[in-house]
Amino acid sequence: MSFLQNRKIKIVFIVIIFILIVFFVWYHFTNSDIEYNRNLVDNTEEKILNDNIKSENLNENEIISEVVLPASHIETPNEVKAIYMSSWVASGSKYRDPLVKMIDETELNAVVIDIKDSTGKISFLINDENIKNLGGAENRIRDIREFIEELHRKNIYVIGRISVFQDPYLTKVKPEWAIKKKSDGTVWKDRKGLSFLDPTKKEVMDYTLSIALHSYEIGFDEINFDYIRYPSDGNMKDINYNLKEGETRADNIEKFFKYLNEGMKKETNIPISGDLFGLTTEAMDDMGIGQVWEKAIPYFDYLCPMVYPSHYPSLHMGYKNPSLYPYEVINQALTKGIVKTESIGQNRAKIRPWLQDFDLGTTYTKDLIRAQMKATYDNNLTSWMLWDPSNKYTKDALLIEN
Repeated sequence: MSFLQNRKIKIVFIVIIFILIVFFVWYHFTNSDIEYNRNLVDNTEEKILNDNIKSENLNENEIISEVVLPASHIETPNEVKAIYMSSWVASGSKYRDPLVKMIDETELNAVVIDIKDSTGKISFLINDENIKNLGGAENRIRDIREFIEELHRKNIYVIGRISVFQDPYLTKVKPEWAIKKKSDGTVWKDRKGLSFLDPTKKEVMDYTLSIALHSYEIGFDEINFDYIRYPSDGNMKDINYNLKEGETRADNIEKFFKYLNEGMKKETNIPISGDLFGLTTEAMDDMGIGQVWEKAIPYFDYLCPMVYPSHYPSLHMGYKNPSLYPYEVINQALTKGIVKTESIGQNRAKIRPWLQDFDLGTTYTKDLIRAQMKATYDNNLTSWMLWDPSNKYTKDALLIEN
């Protein structure tokens, strides 16, 4: 092979090598740029996703902040004039708005709304793990905070009612918390098949107190405790009251009242009221249900005897049908309640009776309703609450507000 041929071969070889080098250099930088751009896109998408998550979390935190903001409260009026509103009625504007309008237009200035009714169901969600786990909340009143705020803007005092011991729901979930039979240790039930929680159980006390405290945080101005008694019918001789030696049913109930008072007043002086049978103002014993007036009134800001004339027995005060004599029946009930109250150094202003606005024993007209109010005023008491389980009140019995 000649020198020139060798030279040409070398030149071709060098050119091929150069071309290959250029190609590899180009390929490397091109793919690096592609990989860089892919990473840039991935990082950008991740940043956008993270920003969205942060934004969502921020929105959630903002919502949570709104939920946990301290609720507003209004002071207890000197004269409380209230109606009862069930949780079902309170659950929607269609039914509750006419009642709110009636409060606005009349002498009424307060409303009592179910927190937990006698079925044992709680009317709204409560942010407490123990309560959630027990599953008692039905969330009937989904906008409870907003509704209470609406009432407050109208200067309406909001009382939350808790039915305490009659609780057929919780006695099924936690039968160990229920009142038992002496005969065989099973859950005791009354004539209607209803079961009651045991007032001596610490778990029952804690559960009730927790519901009450959370409800105050939501915005209720006062917590009212109903069914704070032992059962009143059925085979009561077979009830195991868990009595300690030397103690009575009334002592057990009083311990519960004391526990509630201490728990509700521990950090904030939350107004509390208790509902008692009307006859407790006159009875000299606990009537078999553990309610004794003098053992109750020291622990509540207001005691609310249910002095419905229809609930008094025939021949009470000599009347065959006490329903026809609302003034007389309530006047005597309150007069005797005041004597009991002042005999232990308590203020009669603590007495705030439940009055009847439902038909039982007779048709309750505006005159019969006004007669109950007059009996209240004639005993130098200024506050009352109207009860009608159907929430259909006699507006004509109420004074129109100027």
